[in-house]
Amino acid sequence: MSEYLLEMRGVSKAFPGVKALDNVELRLRPGTVHALMGENGAGKSTLMKCLFRVYTMDEGEVIFEGKPTKIQNPYDALQKGIAMVHQELQPIPDRSIAENIYCGRYPEKKALGFITTVDHKKMYEDTEELLKRLGLNFDPRAKLGTLSVSQMQLVEIAKAVSANAKIVIMDEPTSSLTENEVETLFSIIEKLKSQGCSIIYISHKMEEILRISDEVTIMRDGRYIGTWPSEGLTNDFIITKMVGRELKNLYPPKANTPGETVLEVKNYTSIHDKSFKDAGFTLRRGEILGVAGLVGAQRTEFMEGIFGLRHKVSGTISYQGKQLNISRPADAISSGLALLTEDRRGSGIIGSMSVADNVSIASLTKYLHGGIMLDDKAIQQLVDENIAKLSIKTPSSRTLVQSLSGGNQQKVIISRWLANDPDVFIMDEPTRGIDVGAKYEIYCIISDLAKQGKSIIMISSEMGELIGMADRIMVMCDGRVTGFVEGEDMTQEKIMELATSFAS
Repeated sequence: MSEYLLEMRGVSKAFPGVKALDNVELRLRPGTVHALMGENGAGKSTLMKCLFRVYTMDEGEVIFEGKPTKIQNPYDALQKGIAMVHQELQPIPDRSIAENIYCGRYPEKKALGFITTVDHKKMYEDTEELLKRLGLNFDPRAKLGTLSVSQMQLVEIAKAVSANAKIVIMDEPTSSLTENEVETLFSIIEKLKSQGCSIIYISHKMEEILRISDEVTIMRDGRYIGTWPSEGLTNDFIITKMVGRELKNLYPPKANTPGETVLEVKNYTSIHDKSFKDAGFTLRRGEILGVAGLVGAQRTEFMEGIFGLRHKVSGTISYQGKQLNISRPADAISSGLALLTEDRRGSGIIGSMSVADNVSIASLTKYLHGGIMLDDKAIQQLVDENIAKLSIKTPSSRTLVQSLSGGNQQKVIISRWLANDPDVFIMDEPTRGIDVGAKYEIYCIISDLAKQGKSIIMISSEMGELIGMADRIMVMCDGRVTGFVEGEDMTQEKIMELATSFAS
């Protein structure tokens, strides 16, 4: 009997203009957590989609439980005992949690002796039992759309567990989870391991990998680099293998000098009682203002309110002493504001359009001849410059953006707003799901923008990122601003103190 539950041998996969996988291998032992690491575009998600049969591999074979196995489609993979939690969620927001978990495999019963129908009672009972077993306090009948992105992520993990899988693939499962939710996930993983289930775990977070994995496989540029036992691995070793070089600095040196106040928000209060209340701040020219807080702090909602995506009942915004009237995003954009949203798939990329269309769509009015004809040559030059500037890995500018890796999709969205040349750039989790090398590139872009006199508001759930990048940090709790820290006061302890204290 083979010592491996799963082997992938000699896997290759090409898309038009790019070879995504080149003779890659993976070996997974029973009852272990096997981390799969590499930069964005290294081929990690592509390899797993080949296993799950989202993609058809061009070359290679799968050995499952010691036997060569042909997987026909994702449903067949699930039937064979392989489940996948995708990096990009695909929720059905208007259906219940239970319906999302059992979508495509609803329990059935006979009605009137001959009509097959969904057994809703069993579905909700089974879902309630599953959620309790996993320590998730959700109502199975609640619509999925009422949950936060992080809670939807946990539901997606519960869905994979519900299939009684022998292998669960988790692609960036903690990208939107709070610390408590991460602990819940890790306890779920331990339960799965104890039952003999194996986990393939894709993440860029070194601390997680070294804490929960048994083995680590590293990929680079679509190729297999090697596999090592997790015990004894260091951050530096992993980073060097991932990027092919040493990365000595996590954050660029601060070269910006904040100037006069350019933006002032006062007494901003949402139309909804449980959202932001009486919140405000000032923002200086060339400043990076970090925004910290735990899930539920209403950081995203506050920034969306400023951008005109949410209604307010009171509050004012002033830019360079002039009051702005922002009631919709178009008002914010024309006032020189930009918003990089938290959910890149749901409200960021336009997946069915090309990279070029996604980059240029927010700035097309700048490239009109006579107010009616687009200057295609100038637009293409803009697109090419931004692809080069952000090192976006894409076969061409005409490639559909949905075919790029998550990190490259994020770069495309940043390029879109950079093309619009905003004065104030609101970035909500700008490096979520992005590898350490690409993170540094985005940090450099943010730092350069601030150096040029642009003002940046940066929401992040990673305190180290905020401390490393921000000039000041605004902390929120329960919809209110509880304080600001800067200089020597920018410590994790001080931020957590403010993030858990309710403003009076």
